[in-house]
Amino acid sequence: MHACNGAAVTGAVHQPTWAKGSSVPPKVSFCGGFTYQVRFNSAKPCKASYIQGSLVTGKPSSSVSAPLSGIGDSGLTEADPEVRAIIDKEKQRQFKSLELIASENFTSRAVMEAVGSCLTNKYSEGLPGKRYYGGNEYIDELESLCQQRALSAFHLDGEKWGVNVQPLSGSPANFEVYTALLSPHDRIMGLDLPHGGHLSHGFMTPKRRVSGTSIYFESMPYRLDESTGLVDYDMLEKTAILFRPKLIIAGASAYPRDFDYPRMRKIADAVGAFLMMDMAHISGLVAASVVGNPFEYCDVVTTTTHKSLRGPRGGMIFFRKDPVLGVDLESAINNAVFPGLQGGPHNHTIGGLAVCLKYAQSPDFKAYQEQVVSNCKALASRLIELGYKLVSGGSDNHLILVDLRPLGIDGARVEKILDLAAITLNKNSVPGDKSALVPGGIRIGTPAMTTRGFTEKEFLATADFIHEGVQIAFEAKRSVTGSKLQDFLKFVSSPGFLLKDRVLDLQRRVESMSTQFPLPGL
Repeated sequence: MHACNGAAVTGAVHQPTWAKGSSVPPKVSFCGGFTYQVRFNSAKPCKASYIQGSLVTGKPSSSVSAPLSGIGDSGLTEADPEVRAIIDKEKQRQFKSLELIASENFTSRAVMEAVGSCLTNKYSEGLPGKRYYGGNEYIDELESLCQQRALSAFHLDGEKWGVNVQPLSGSPANFEVYTALLSPHDRIMGLDLPHGGHLSHGFMTPKRRVSGTSIYFESMPYRLDESTGLVDYDMLEKTAILFRPKLIIAGASAYPRDFDYPRMRKIADAVGAFLMMDMAHISGLVAASVVGNPFEYCDVVTTTTHKSLRGPRGGMIFFRKDPVLGVDLESAINNAVFPGLQGGPHNHTIGGLAVCLKYAQSPDFKAYQEQVVSNCKALASRLIELGYKLVSGGSDNHLILVDLRPLGIDGARVEKILDLAAITLNKNSVPGDKSALVPGGIRIGTPAMTTRGFTEKEFLATADFIHEGVQIAFEAKRSVTGSKLQDFLKFVSSPGFLLKDRVLDLQRRVESMSTQFPLPGL
């Protein structure tokens, strides 16, 4: 069979194809709502200039292919085989591995097509109908559609809420909100990074203002109650009354529970503060109504678009249209995005986001998000059965945080062993940690592998794989000479690593399971 996908790679495991004649590859449906044609044999490379109706070249199906003189317009395989090879290696890594990083996901082929389209060519500083360049009539149409879909996806009334879809990602979106609502050195409160918060919420140490947020604004964190693993709202309230912040930030990057939005609204009102929610991790869950709704209580809601939402790598800022504390949020936030902190928006990303937001309104998307939560609960239950301590004792969302300290091992060493065995997750601070480089926990998320089709059954097996990796890491730690992390990393990477065969056997079984499930979009 001859297939053409613009840059098909010989020996590729999964390639979407446009088949010639009557030879049509089977279709496989993913947990993404889109159906893909999948083939398991090799595909012959075909130059991009011969793709009919290619999004890359922009040629209509009736065009006659002709070489472009004076510029390079070959497909990637021909133009840059070195980059092509790196991409192929990364694709194989993703296909073979268990991707368990809570902030990662697999987006759809439809999103990838939009992101890889001619939209990347256009400059369009400003907002729809108010551009600084000409030729933006279709970009205006696209961005307006994206805004409408964003409001619909999160069940918002366009008379009461607006949205800016131009932020480049979550951290820029957050800083744009700070720029809009605050003056330099105004006070903010966000969940402390070692307790599950995000860097952009104002993290600092006694010796260094780590986040740019803490450089330009005065930051006071709130924390978890270490005995329960839950946000200590009583202490947050007491601290807020003393500190008098102008902005209180809900949201986290490693918190397995929902936030008490009514309580946080009450605290914010008591001290005259704006309330903002950074829902980057859980935006897909919010859209599907499987966790609490921050829009009922918050003044501003920010998010990335590539985590549980399964879109391209971008950001959004939602804001109330009525003035809050005397501030016109719509004008302030739009001006902070442009011209305040960004130039021209990434139109190809906005195109991909529009595609993603359409899917986010479908029954399939809601079923997917319900499965994400169900899978996470199954994973948590099995790890508890195996004797692990989970921060807060479980999960309400898409992630769990495992405290490894009672076992005498840390997250950095476990992360390394699991990485060698094709299990990708991340070391993570847990309440009471002293070091961010050698933290006491690991963070595990279920969105990515749920996208590939994992159910509770596969996540129970995943828990057993993780447990086996932790045991290997513990034995390796006892065997190494030297107590530093670098000693451990050098030891397990050496040819004489005595536990290498066990790691390779674990890797083989992990890959045997993961490769039974297709990779969406690729």
